[in-house]
Amino acid sequence: MTSVRKIKAVTFDVGGTLMAPWPSVGHVYARVAAAHIGFTADPERITQQFIEAWRARREFDYSHQGWLELVRRSFHGITTVSDALFMALYDAFSTHEAWRVYDDVLPCLEALQKADVRLAVISNWDARLRATLQSVGLRDFFEVITVSGEHNINKPDRRVFDLTASALHLDPEEMLHIGDSHREDYQGARNAGFHALHLDRDGVEPGSVATLAALISHLSPGAGPAS
Repeated sequence: MTSVRKIKAVTFDVGGTLMAPWPSVGHVYARVAAAHIGFTADPERITQQFIEAWRARREFDYSHQGWLELVRRSFHGITTVSDALFMALYDAFSTHEAWRVYDDVLPCLEALQKADVRLAVISNWDARLRATLQSVGLRDFFEVITVSGEHNINKPDRRVFDLTASALHLDPEEMLHIGDSHREDYQGARNAGFHALHLDRDGVEPGSVATLAALISHLSPGAGPAS
């Protein structure tokens, strides 16, 4: 397999890799609900119900209807989610107030740019992604942003990786993908012929890396072959 020293582009997942809801999904939902309808809710309960709904989902299509159903399940037994409240919640996640960029992200992206490594995003997301990346100050780092919802193809489907390789005019073996989902990111990228790293920020998954600084070390001269 091609040495990581020949990697010409790195592609990134977004949620859980570059940024995360801040302080949590429930805190954002509760804040928006309070401002929109004057309703005070327990953010921890909303977060837990969101997590349960997310884990129980099957293939998620990232459509308005899909998000509406997920949000309503997050507020089950708490309050009714009207169409107007849903749109306020939906729009809130396009703003920097709803997200925290991980501390290792900017140093990583800047180091890769300095090394003339091309950067792209491959994310299971919807039409809000570019505006969200712009809001948090990350948009301009990426030459290509592949959004699954725009193509009706979600990771780990290899076609979403193929689209990105084609847009960059690179062969898959010249690219490395990193993300926090072993199935969607690591396995999906490997099946598409990419090099891949699984990012586990908790540092408990064998064979994973815990920070994006570790990604830089994998691309440094003298590193061994990528997975």
